[in-house]
Amino acid sequence: MVTGTVVQATRADLEREGASCVITTDSEGARLSRLNSHVESIELRTYVFLDSLQPQLAAYMGTVSQGFLPIPGDACLWLEVSPGMAVHRVTDIALKASTVRLGQMIVERAFGSLALYHRDQSNVLHSGDVVLEAIGSRVEQRSPADVTWTEIIRAITPDHAVLINRQNRRGSMIQAGMSMFILETEPAGYVLIAANEAEKASNITVVDVKAVGAFGRLTLAGHEGDVEEAAAAAMRAIHHINARAGA
Repeated sequence: MVTGTVVQATRADLEREGASCVITTDSEGARLSRLNSHVESIELRTYVFLDSLQPQLAAYMGTVSQGFLPIPGDACLWLEVSPGMAVHRVTDIALKASTVRLGQMIVERAFGSLALYHRDQSNVLHSGDVVLEAIGSRVEQRSPADVTWTEIIRAITPDHAVLINRQNRRGSMIQAGMSMFILETEPAGYVLIAANEAEKASNITVVDVKAVGAFGRLTLAGHEGDVEEAAAAAMRAIHHINARAGA
């Protein structure tokens, strides 16, 4: 015997289907309820919209991309959620909402991240809006950007430069005598908007951008004045994130 709930159909349904009611079993109703509950329990950690990927950052992200490659000028949305496996549900919702392309999807122990790209900013923003609605969140509810370290080191020594270049093989190389700006944030994804705004503002070299893991790390290099200008732009981007969150 199957028990369930009888849902009366509308006149339009009757004319289209020729049925007088729809039967939804109690077990199916419970499953749908659990599914909705799981989606709404997803925590939004990072929501970063990049209106136009700058050339160096786009190239760097392309070196680590497992999916479609970004090109300069693309709009990008970087999302980080918790728990980590929830990123699969978020990815599914985002891709079905518009014609965005999936560049990265990383499942970590505690967090999951994804990168969406499209030439049209409205497509990227629409997918973001649909995800936010599905998980019952808002941009203002994302985790604030906690700056755990920031510093400008001037006139890098040759030994230091060589070691940095050996450790970071995806970005550009730093040369001895250059100045270096380093930034560490929690959550990790916020270093992306810092890097993008820094590249917009100044003629610098993108050495390293790590946007996954517990902490994000950004390394930029260049002439001292250029690095100072880039650092100021990066920190303005971080402050804007926190101002919007009311932090």
